[in-house]
This record gives sequence, C-alpha cells and structure tokens, in this order.
Amino acid sequence: AYRILGKLGMGDHTYTHLSSRPEGADFFYIYPFGLRFEEVTQDNLLKVSLDGDILEGEEYQYNRTGYVIHGSIYKARSDINSIFHLHTVPSVAVSAMKEGLLPISQWALHFYDQLAYHNYNSLALDNDLHGNDMINDLGDKKIMFFRNHGFIACGKTIHESMFYCHHLEHACRTQIAVLSMNRELVIPSEKICPKSNDDLLKFEQDLGIRDWHAWKRWVDRV
Repeated sequence: AYRILGKLGMGDHTYTHLSSRPEGADFFYIYPFGLRFEEVTQDNLLKVSLDGDILEGEEYQYNRTGYVIHGSIYKARSDINSIFHLHTVPSVAVSAMKEGLLPISQWALHFYDQLAYHNYNSLALDNDLHGNDMINDLGDKKIMFFRNHGFIACGKTIHESMFYCHHLEHACRTQIAVLSMNRELVIPSEKICPKSNDDLLKFEQDLGIRDWHAWKRWVDRV
C-alpha cells in the first residue's frame, strides 16, 4: 500500500502514514518516520503498541502524531484494522471548504452520508487532547476529513482503506475542476444519492479486493 500510493503521487514526502493491525491485536504496524512511501518494505516496518511504544524495529525519530492518530482509533474501534492518513493537495483543498465534499460525481457518491469532519487543532501530540476529540468526531464513520489538513480512510482491511483513498482522491480532484469552471452545478437528487452510495459500497462482497490485486500487479510491473 505504501509503494502503490507512492507511485500514485499520494505521499507527502515523509509526512503521512499508513498502518494496519492483525484483527483484534493490541499492536499495529507502521513505517519508520523519515522514509518516503516508495522506500517502505515489510522488513523495515515498525511494530507499535496501541499506547505508542515501539515493540519491534528501529525508528529514525519518534512519530508521536502518527502513534496518537492510529493508536487512538484502534483502541476505540474494534471494527477497524487499517488506517491510511494522507494529505494530498486535492483532499486538503476540499477539507478547507465549508461545504466539504459535494455529491457531484460518482466517485463522491461512494462517500454520501459516510463522512466525518474534524476541525484543525495543530499537531496531534496528545492522546487526551487530540485523540479523544478525533474519536468523537469520527463516530461510527470510516472516512474523516481533517479540516485544513487532509483525511483518514479506515477499513476492516488494507484493501478497503485503499479503495476509499482512490475514490476520495478522484472525487476531490473532480470537485476542484468543476468549481473552477464557475458554472451551475447538476447534483443528483436526494433519492438517488443514498441509493447510489448503497449500490457502490455493496457492489462487491469484499470491498476493494479486486482493485487491490490490480494495484499489486501494477506496482510489481513498475
């Protein structure tokens, strides 16, 4: 997943992070702070407790923000085993819009009534101050915009998180393109939007697995 997103240009040099945990585990895997996404391999991943203690691996610099974000969510949400935190230019731009993501493309309809929003409050350095607010804002959702910052995409699996990242990035790019044209918008009806969301998320039983295999074939060829 790190290498795929790196090849897609969705990393932010060394400033964003992905994690996963075995189902029900009290630890997670994350990259060592300081690597670019393209450099991450199975061998250099860190094993980290939900409280942010390094259990296995060597880190260049302690990544408190990463451990607060990922550890807090895993503690609160037993249904989540994968968390991707990104700040791409399109997602940051949409996160800064008061309206947030608009249902103006099929990509965006994957997220109709499925998004949470978390107001910017500087770096996530404290579990009590930042972690609890983040968990409260996330609620029962799996995707959340961090206002003026980026987003997180959570999943039961790595391929589910990847699925959300792909569609959200395209939805944000499309919204920026549409709004730049300064024309009246056509938005699907309030009846069609929830139906489309339901159809899109139930199109396959194991959400994102077909795309995941295709991503892996692609990055292996590259």
